[in-house]
Amino acid sequence: MSIDVLIIGSGMGGATLAAALAPTGARIVILERGERLDDCTDARDPQAIFGEGVFRPDETWLDGAGQPFNPGNYYCVGGNSKFYGAVLLRYRAADFAPIAHLGGTTTGWPITYAALEPWYQAAEEMYQVRGMLGEDPTEPPHSGAYPHPPLPDESEIADLRARLIGVGLHPSSLPLGVDLPKWLARAATPWDAFPDTTGAKMDAESVGLAQALAFDNVTVETGVHVDKLQVDGAGRILGVHATGSTGQVEITARYVALAAGAVNTAALLLRSATEAYPTGLANRSDQVGRNFMNHNCSAALAIHPFRRNRATYQKTLQINDFYTSGGPGDAPLGNIQLLGRVSAPILAAQTRLPRPLARWIADHAIDFYVMSEDLPDPESRVTLKEDRIVLDWKCSNWATHEALVARLKRILRKAGFPVILSRPFDRRTPSHQCGTARMGRDPATSVVDSFGRSFDHPNLFITDASILPTSAAVNPALTIAANALRSAAHITETELAG
Repeated sequence: MSIDVLIIGSGMGGATLAAALAPTGARIVILERGERLDDCTDARDPQAIFGEGVFRPDETWLDGAGQPFNPGNYYCVGGNSKFYGAVLLRYRAADFAPIAHLGGTTTGWPITYAALEPWYQAAEEMYQVRGMLGEDPTEPPHSGAYPHPPLPDESEIADLRARLIGVGLHPSSLPLGVDLPKWLARAATPWDAFPDTTGAKMDAESVGLAQALAFDNVTVETGVHVDKLQVDGAGRILGVHATGSTGQVEITARYVALAAGAVNTAALLLRSATEAYPTGLANRSDQVGRNFMNHNCSAALAIHPFRRNRATYQKTLQINDFYTSGGPGDAPLGNIQLLGRVSAPILAAQTRLPRPLARWIADHAIDFYVMSEDLPDPESRVTLKEDRIVLDWKCSNWATHEALVARLKRILRKAGFPVILSRPFDRRTPSHQCGTARMGRDPATSVVDSFGRSFDHPNLFITDASILPTSAAVNPALTIAANALRSAAHITETELAG
């Protein structure tokens, strides 16, 4: 079989790339180490998902101190997007330039927001985003409207929105990729961190992969673990060594696109070291695996002892009033959005509170997700230890996050919530991971160019979150998709045309 484009990973970057390249007629094969998720009772059971971790991988990584932990990555068709909160936010226009934070200054991007805007618009249309322009004071310019109106606030969230407006804020509707009637028809649960087994979320499988597989020239192979990339003496990637259900195989292709996620993409490049490339492939700059970023995140629960929260899904609202300013010295703080509804089983599993207390808190709380930017640091990195992944995340800019959490607590008290509890997310959990193969203009300081093409290997592209130069302070899924569409257009025009 002659393969034109071999894509490693079926998440947001890989599936979107495949969908965009499919109309060219090129022979495209997607390799996915996981399998398709089957619908089952566990898919809507919060105890199974959060308490028992039935969908978590049977895998351990090492942290910076050499201690093992079970990562928050998922291996399945559609990747982590199967579990995502379906938030499809654009980076703000200011995020593409260097920004001074309390913890340092970001690097900026090699392209402007304007260069990516058409691809943001295309990605919003592709992933059928529900949203509304004109509410968010930080909304960047849009060349078109959202394809669908925003999801409706439940009554408790409508009341919250009014309270936030009453204290001078500008709450806005979260841009979301969810078919709400279809999601609720399966069961009355939140979608945030619940697996999509019915196609009700607009995720990499239900949208990107479905569009790609509508073409006969695209196939997906599941249960295939890519062990190494192969490279010839001229620096071209020949293909991969992989392990599948029938054992080890070698697969060759004209072009290879990596979309395995920021940690696994970096690990695969490092694992593919040869005598000619002793520090790993695509690593002339020594930047592969470096600049790993998570978002700095906390959960905040706004509690009123005499008001019950009867919301089912909850996650329809965000606050960006402090995204570009509002901190000490008017520094940027970040994004605040609602979490999916935190039920008693979820709260008990995450905190080990007694179930009756967890139930009372959950019944009286509205749940917020507080997110601040983590800054790139070359010592925050992915490495290998005897072929085992080591993730040494050097959390940065934490004072910004603390300031944002404190600001939110003051606001919520003013808005009528007398008790606010907060807790940082586990810093070992790779949520919104990015940055380990960042794009740039200079091959000495970056891994790929602005189209995701490796500086070292002309037929190697990377289209996942690893190429993001900064994490910003919004969910990265839409930016990954927009970059993949832009890369696909470049590949089509420069490599596959004719």
